[in-house]
Amino acid sequence: MKIIFAGTPEFAASALAALIQTDHEIVAVYTQPDRKSGRGQKMTASAVKQLALENNLPVYQPLHFKSSTEEGLLAQQELAALGADVMVVAAYGLILPLTVLDTPKYGCLNIHGSLLPRWRGAAPIQRAIATGDTETGVTIMKMAAGLDTGDMLYKTHCPITAEDTSASLYNKLASQGAEAICTVLESEQKLQQYLDTREVQDEQFTVYAHKLTKTEAQIDWTQSAIEIDRNIRAFNPWPVAFTPIDENNNLRVWNSQLSNVIGNGEAVGTIIQMDKQGVHVVCGEGVVCLTSLQWPGGKAVNPIQIIQGHKLSVGHLFA
Repeated sequence: MKIIFAGTPEFAASALAALIQTDHEIVAVYTQPDRKSGRGQKMTASAVKQLALENNLPVYQPLHFKSSTEEGLLAQQELAALGADVMVVAAYGLILPLTVLDTPKYGCLNIHGSLLPRWRGAAPIQRAIATGDTETGVTIMKMAAGLDTGDMLYKTHCPITAEDTSASLYNKLASQGAEAICTVLESEQKLQQYLDTREVQDEQFTVYAHKLTKTEAQIDWTQSAIEIDRNIRAFNPWPVAFTPIDENNNLRVWNSQLSNVIGNGEAVGTIIQMDKQGVHVVCGEGVVCLTSLQWPGGKAVNPIQIIQGHKLSVGHLFA
């Protein structure tokens, strides 16, 4: 089949890499325009663009597909001229109007990192961890006009462990997504079978995964240790949980686990023990153990390095 691929980050690059290994013809790769990144603010190509160029695939980077502008209409016409059988979309980051969704012969298929209709939206992996879900997965759906509302063709399942961060879960689901889309697109006949048996999403089970913000990454020590631990792991690698250490600086908290240490009536936010496991802090309920910390201008450090750094001590109170 002739496939258009649209995606931007590593999650999408995993699926593109898998499709490159198939017998399908990838007629075009769409990805977001290059962005400035890093301390030097250099223009950087997306992971998907880099992979596409390495494999000599044509790359398109329109700003949008809006029918209300000449630029958007031109982008629509360019896409239609490719004559694709199907378009695969994974974390692309641009809104596709109905005109585009209906352009390929079999429409557009999306690789979504949740078990729809749970966690529609921008941050399904992070919200699943933060909420305490024990399972997530990948859904291949036929895209529709609404936000992640399309009919479901295929699902995979993935347990969420007590050690998972968004980074680790992201990698697991990227692999599952790559396998899933190759399964659905095994052949044109197979794709038609999945389309014929697709399942409509049950709206009563819809949950939205709203976009993450930096402000919500500040640790609220009045929450339970369970909630704080989930949030810390959910916000790794972005926006990264933090707690203020003075008026101008924050201590970033990259990872944690639940502590077996029991508090004795200390104020919430108090360090009650420091050992090779980490920094044990009293919460609204229970104690959380911080296992990876980063001071301003430094690198993330482990429990032994934290103790050797002498920047924290038992009795210290986090705001």
